[in-house]
Amino acid sequence: MIFLIESFMYKVSNTFLFPVLLLIVGLFFYSLFEIGVFFMQAIKRKISYKNYIKYIKSEIRSNLSGYPIINYEIRRGFHGIEDLEVFAFKKLQVSSLVTKISPMLGLVATMIPMGPALKALSNGNVQGISENLIIAFAAVIFALITSSLTYWVTTIRKGWYAQEIKDLLLLRGAKDETSK
Repeated sequence: MIFLIESFMYKVSNTFLFPVLLLIVGLFFYSLFEIGVFFMQAIKRKISYKNYIKYIKSEIRSNLSGYPIINYEIRRGFHGIEDLEVFAFKKLQVSSLVTKISPMLGLVATMIPMGPALKALSNGNVQGISENLIIAFAAVIFALITSSLTYWVTTIRKGWYAQEIKDLLLLRGAKDETSK
């Protein structure tokens, strides 16, 4: 009975290898795309920085390229810090999720080929061992690079968005104080 369960689990786990590898490659390309979007946003922020300062000083009220929290507040109006934080969270949600899921998928893609590699070892099949280890190591490397890239992008964006929220709160607080 135990042999049947082990055999079943072995066969089922092997069927997950291709979808997991496909996901890892897809997430890797997503992380490269996010790097491109991030650098474009950084350039837009640099170009719009003078207008951002003018906005914070209440001198202008127009969309600012590269400043999504400010633009959200311009479109919807100020409805409190919670509203801004939820919007920022949603903007960061996918890249944050990729950061956390990629290493898990890398571990799965590392462990699945280890079964066939160990089986090949017991049969003295060196080529089978090396083929499976190549898959295992390549998968974990792709997954960790993916996670590293999205972590870096997400962390910097968190800082940007936190600064925008802080500046908006100071701006709105200052306006509230002058209206009293």
